[in-house]
Amino acid sequence: MTSEPRGTGAPLTDWPALHLVEPAPPSAPEPGQGLPRDLPADLPAAPRPAARPSVALLTDRYELTMLQAALADGSAHRHCVFEVFTRRLPAGRRYGVLAGTGRVLEALPHFRFGDDELAYLEREGVVDARTLDYLAGYRFNGTIQGYAEGEMFFPGSPVLQVEGTFAEAILLETLVLSILNYDSAIASAASRMTSAAVDRPVLEMGSRRAHEQAAIAASRAAVIAGFAGTSNLEAGMRYGLDTIGTAAHAFTLLHDDEISAFRSQVQAFGPGTTLLVDTYDVMRGVDRAVEVAGTGLGAVRLDSGDLGGLAIEVRARLDELGAHDTKIVVTSDLDEYSIAGLAAVPVDVYGVGTRLVTGSGAPTCGMVYKLVARENSAGRLEPVEKTSPGKTSRGGRKAAGRRYGPDGRATEELLVTGPDELVTAWTPDNRDVRLLHAPLVVEGAVDSRWVGAYGVENAVRTHANARAELPRGARRLSAGDPALPTTPLALSD
Repeated sequence: MTSEPRGTGAPLTDWPALHLVEPAPPSAPEPGQGLPRDLPADLPAAPRPAARPSVALLTDRYELTMLQAALADGSAHRHCVFEVFTRRLPAGRRYGVLAGTGRVLEALPHFRFGDDELAYLEREGVVDARTLDYLAGYRFNGTIQGYAEGEMFFPGSPVLQVEGTFAEAILLETLVLSILNYDSAIASAASRMTSAAVDRPVLEMGSRRAHEQAAIAASRAAVIAGFAGTSNLEAGMRYGLDTIGTAAHAFTLLHDDEISAFRSQVQAFGPGTTLLVDTYDVMRGVDRAVEVAGTGLGAVRLDSGDLGGLAIEVRARLDELGAHDTKIVVTSDLDEYSIAGLAAVPVDVYGVGTRLVTGSGAPTCGMVYKLVARENSAGRLEPVEKTSPGKTSRGGRKAAGRRYGPDGRATEELLVTGPDELVTAWTPDNRDVRLLHAPLVVEGAVDSRWVGAYGVENAVRTHANARAELPRGARRLSAGDPALPTTPLALSD
């Protein structure tokens, strides 16, 4: 690549200088304003946070200790294939949605062990000098392929395949899983919500219910699965997402009365804004909103109470006042079930926060990163698999395809196994099967189609198309089997 992909700029390093404030000597307090004993009048500022571009320590210690042992016994440079998959879907789910692939690829160039990281590892005695020397020059030069971001997955689907030396690939395990497990959980929940909403827009507003970095990932994953926008400005800037938001109850409470707050907001943003009408009495709030903004008021928002009943009453009042085009936005701990429950109610837009960023009951997808093939002592790649009860893995590299019926809807997921050279070369021999793996990284070079704002746009289209291809009934919220069965296809010489 000749230029840096959009949306993947280097982390911020120009933190503004913070000036430490020396504690002032205690002085006699004014009468009635005594300070607690020994508390300085001015507290020192917090130390400047470290801005480190490396993501190499976002990992578990045993990845590095395995590397040390493998370097010592000579197996670290054996050629290996790792696969990411989930053994089962969360209870009640019929499909999963892959998200986070672009974030993995964006992180890959920053997976470097710089002076700070190496000094920490040496100081703490995590690994020996030989391993530190290897880490100092670490670069992933292998190959990664996988399902396109936004694609559906099912139990056993090899959504990501990482190929390289053991040393190259094992170090990525924790980072890959931490990104894919969270992002895919959010996208899977978001897809259920947008399915339940049918054609009504759903907006993401869960930043205050998540870790600040997780909030960005959740915004991105939600948009991939069909959300129309996010309240998170960092996500908007980083990935080109549409951002939304107007005012909270605090803005209304700031003013002497509700109508003053509405006038201020309309004056600032025009009558097309959204006014929050449930700080006090909802119906009076609707009346005041239309009085201030006129019948061209963009929307009113309801954030409490019986949303279904209130929406019916508010719609009737808006129509009575002539505000026929004013939309009704509902928020307040919504999930896919409450959204479905409002299907027959005159709601125009849903806003979802807490339930989205926590995966709506399934905060992880249970994805694992397993070694499925490795070079043996004779130099030949051979399958390996785990046989632990309840945690088995299927050995050997897999390819994957999806079969379609005459109506264009998917009928099954194909899991292709067999001799490595045959699986590597496999392509569908008829037009009713679609190959699911796509190249993501080739000899260490990241394909820029999958990262930044452009990568999100591609993922949005991928998800919309893949979900439309599911069989009828696959999007029901009731518990049931996976939407598609997974069928083994064994190749032979």
